[in-house]
Order: sequence, then structure tokens, then C-alpha cells
Amino acid sequence: MARNSTPSTTLPDTAWLGRGRHLGPEPEQDVRRNLIALKAAGVLDDFLDLDPVEAARSSVLHPRDESADPGPTARRLFEARWRVADDVTVRAHLTTYDPESRRKDGEGVGWVLAAEAQAPWDPRWPSPATMFWPDSERVPWDHATGPGVRLRAANQLPKDDDELRHRLREWTRESWYVHVVVHEAMTPDARGQRPVTAFLPPSVRDRVIEHRATPEQAQIVDFAMKRELKTRMPRGGAVILPTAAQDPAYDAERCTVRNVFLDGSEPVELLARVREFAALPRPLTADAERALTRLRQGWHLLTPEEELAHAQSMVTRYAEALEAMTTSRDLYREAAEAAQAALAESGLGDGLTRLSVPGLPKPDGSPLSALTKAFGRFRDPNK
Repeated sequence: MARNSTPSTTLPDTAWLGRGRHLGPEPEQDVRRNLIALKAAGVLDDFLDLDPVEAARSSVLHPRDESADPGPTARRLFEARWRVADDVTVRAHLTTYDPESRRKDGEGVGWVLAAEAQAPWDPRWPSPATMFWPDSERVPWDHATGPGVRLRAANQLPKDDDELRHRLREWTRESWYVHVVVHEAMTPDARGQRPVTAFLPPSVRDRVIEHRATPEQAQIVDFAMKRELKTRMPRGGAVILPTAAQDPAYDAERCTVRNVFLDGSEPVELLARVREFAALPRPLTADAERALTRLRQGWHLLTPEEELAHAQSMVTRYAEALEAMTTSRDLYREAAEAAQAALAESGLGDGLTRLSVPGLPKPDGSPLSALTKAFGRFRDPNK
């Protein structure tokens, strides 16, 4: 699928990242209802519903860290823990955000989701998105960050040439999603209009955005892709877009499928190429790294065993800190007493101000130059 080239910083193979927009009136309530239902059904081990500011201040495992701060526009923070095959624990962290501009109608509430497992991620595992959001098309949580694009749907490409080229450039800078463009050789019936991404495994499906080009857009899309991405759009076929423009690791031939039959049947070749592409190392952008850091550094939902281990660790830390303070106090006392003895031996002690030591009386003061000479004896650390 790609040549032997790996980004310098890539997403760990144990992690799953996603983000989008919820266009409904009560996004947090939709999350709460789903979490409560899944916990009651035994799907989730547990979950937490937190205020983001208080959560950042009271991180259980780490002191307050700016990298774990969700930012001033964060609305609510949810944590959930569940187990998958062979008792592998998955921890996930969802944060909802106010729109960037409240003046834009229909912008919705943004969300960012980070999940990490104790083992490399298996695409057959449940999607972390549907652990927080209801797995229903009636709840509009699955809108992508770009306008007019929805996850788990077949999205029509823009009709305008300039807008189409702009969108292609935008999508190739979006490493959070895998973008697939499918050309309709002829207008499909109701079965062919179903998104082909519905056949993908759960953990891959919610990371893929499917775009559709109408029959008459064949030349326009082919020209735009050739110009912007150096790849071609076959009639009645499909193309997986690169995650970065002019990416030398992108294999255009491997990411192109010549024939896709939109008759409701499973497009085996295309799905295999998408799964292969989605499994490649993905660049860890700055915003993706922040999401993963918030999951790791700002975690609160501990198991009983983790709570016990954390309490034992805190006891050990406090004991070590107390011992260090006691040792420091004793060393200071010994050094001060040695200095007092040196002053007394030098015969200058009566004219100098003695060091303040707990439990020792305070003498009269004297010239600083005499104190400097007296301390000259202690310049050698072996003394």
C-alpha cells in the first residue's frame, strides 16, 4: 500500500483517535444516556462524567499539567473503560467543545475522542465512538469537522470546480480520517446509494469518510485529482486519498480500485484496500498528540487495584519526601554547628554573628570579612 517510509512521529498501534461534530440540541445528554445503557447491559465496566476544569485540576495519576488541559472552550469530559477480546482493557476519553464561532448557525458542538488499549488495536473491536454516542443515524453526532460531510454516509462531492479542488487539498491535510472517493458509473438505485463503508469493521468504519462523484463528474474529478494529488479517478472506480499532499510514501496505484459495483453487494477489493491503508502508521499531528496526552495524563477512572497501587505509591512518595526533609535539616544543623566551632576556635567568635540554628542561642553580630576568613577552612569538601 505504501513504500518503506514511516513518519518520524506516528500514532501508537494501541491507540484510536476520532473527532467530529454533534448538530443536535443535547449532545452531552445523548452521551450520558448511551453510557448508562451500556453500563447497565454490562458492556462498560464503568464511566465518569466530569467538569473539564475541575478534572484537569484533580488528575489522579499526575499533578496538574498544561498538556492535559482541554482548553477554555471545553464543555464536558467523559471517561469510559471496557474490556475486549482476551480481557484486554480499553480506556477512552471524550471531550465536547463549544463551536469556534457562536455566530455560525448549524456548526454544532465539536468532540474529540481518544482511546487506548493494553494491546495493539484490532479493527474488529467495537468502535470507541459508539461506546459514547448512540449507534443510530437519528442522533446527529457523526458529522465531520468539515461542512456538509458526515461519517457513515455517502457524501456527494461539490459541483463547483474551485470548491472541489479546495476540498481535496483540505482532506489530504486531515490525518484523523481516511477519505475515499467513489465514482458512480451510472446513477445507482436505493441499494447502490448505501455507503460502502457500512461493510467495514466497526473500528475502521468510524474513521472513514466516503465521497461520491456523480456520473457526469468523471472528467472534473479526474482533472482535479491529477492536478492536486498526482493521481487519477477511474470511471466507475474508487481512490483512497493520501493523508498528506505530495506524500512520497503514497502509492497511488495501490490506492486505486478500477471497478466498484454499486449494486448493494460487498465491494471486496475496495474494502481490503481501505483496511490496508487504515492499518498503516499514521502521522501524530499536534492536535492528535494533545488528545492522546489528555487521555494518559488526565485519567481519573481507576480500577480498585489501581486505586490501591496509587495509594501505596503516594504513601511511599510522602515517606521519601519526609526523609529527605529530615536529612536536609540534620545536615544543615551539623554544618551550622561546625561553623560555630570554627568561629570559636579562630578566636573571632565573640565578634561575629552566629548562624541561626534551631535550639542554639543567637549571639552578637560582627564584621563580614572575619566570617569569610573563618569559613576559608571549609573550602576543601573533604574537611
